[in-house]
Amino acid sequence: MKWSRGLIVLACALSSAPSLFAQSAAPSAAAVDVRREALQKKLDELALAAGFPGIEVAFVWPDGTTLALASGFADREAKRPLANGDRMFTGSAGKTFFAALALQLVAAKKLDLDAPISRWIESEPWFARLPNAKAITVRMLMNHTSGLVRYELDLRFTADLVASPDKVWSIADRLSYLLDAAPPFEAGKGWDYSDTNYIVLGAILEKLCEHSLYEEVRARFLAPLELADTEPATHRDLAHCAQGYAGAHDLLRLPDRVFTDGRYAVNPQFEWTGGGFVTTARDLAQWSAALYGGRVLDAERLALMLDAVDAPQLGPGVKYGLGVIVRETKLGPLVGHSGFFPGYMTELGYLRDSHLALAAQINTSDFAALKRGPGPVLLELAAAALAEPAASK
Repeated sequence: MKWSRGLIVLACALSSAPSLFAQSAAPSAAAVDVRREALQKKLDELALAAGFPGIEVAFVWPDGTTLALASGFADREAKRPLANGDRMFTGSAGKTFFAALALQLVAAKKLDLDAPISRWIESEPWFARLPNAKAITVRMLMNHTSGLVRYELDLRFTADLVASPDKVWSIADRLSYLLDAAPPFEAGKGWDYSDTNYIVLGAILEKLCEHSLYEEVRARFLAPLELADTEPATHRDLAHCAQGYAGAHDLLRLPDRVFTDGRYAVNPQFEWTGGGFVTTARDLAQWSAALYGGRVLDAERLALMLDAVDAPQLGPGVKYGLGVIVRETKLGPLVGHSGFFPGYMTELGYLRDSHLALAAQINTSDFAALKRGPGPVLLELAAAALAEPAASK
């Protein structure tokens, strides 16, 4: 399956950055306060020029200093301003939680990255009908080299999703759209981004965990890191969410305003291990700081995560590791993940030279209407955040 134009825009959003970077030590809280006003002004200008309804951004410096900013509207028609506590869908940036869970299981010797997936799920009635079934390894699922195409962009799936908005999707339901299909390449011999990989990974992880995967994520990551604004997207009634705008030609056929009377247009539960959370930019930046800063995985497992293969669909020189996008920018090496879910786009990142964690969320996925993506805006703000603040007058 081809990568859609809109998702190319999103995935490549962090490929370019302004040459404004200046190395600096982690700032004091007072220094952050000095630059807060300037960064807010810059964010307001960039968001307006880009055409975002609303945007939240957050940064975490190596000493734990955190800055979160918001601009624009949580509801454009009601003119309700966006606040830092307004939540949005992570989209595929949520894969980072499940990738981290998998690598913790590798560290515990419960999971082998290079073992065939048949070791755990061969008895599933759908297994033998998966393209490349017997040749796929866990690593191939995690770095999208399996040859399993995207179920969620199949036109049959999108029609069924909209026709049955309250449906609770099983693993077998999701995989039914690609069973017996011819794969685009042999396992391990190509690259094609696909949520299906992480659905199959979820099926394996379920065999290895005592609790549901969302309970595992909560116990291992959300609770210890105090990510209180992050919640599994398992039903249509999700509190404290900004209105999202999907545009007139949404990839999953959802309406422009994705919430009506507090209910999302369809059951977002289908995304599961493909993303599957609502959160805030502040929580995402805190998660990025912990994950890529070495507090979630030991050094050996973090190195495994960042061992990346070429991901040509994401742009020249861009690579994909185990649930992580790896690229060079004018701010130095950047690791993280992009996300899309109807009505929302997310950018999660960590600048390895400066050890600055960063995140942005916007409440639109109307790619055609935007003059600029959230990634370049986030990096331009990061450059300003890392520069020495002007002396206060």
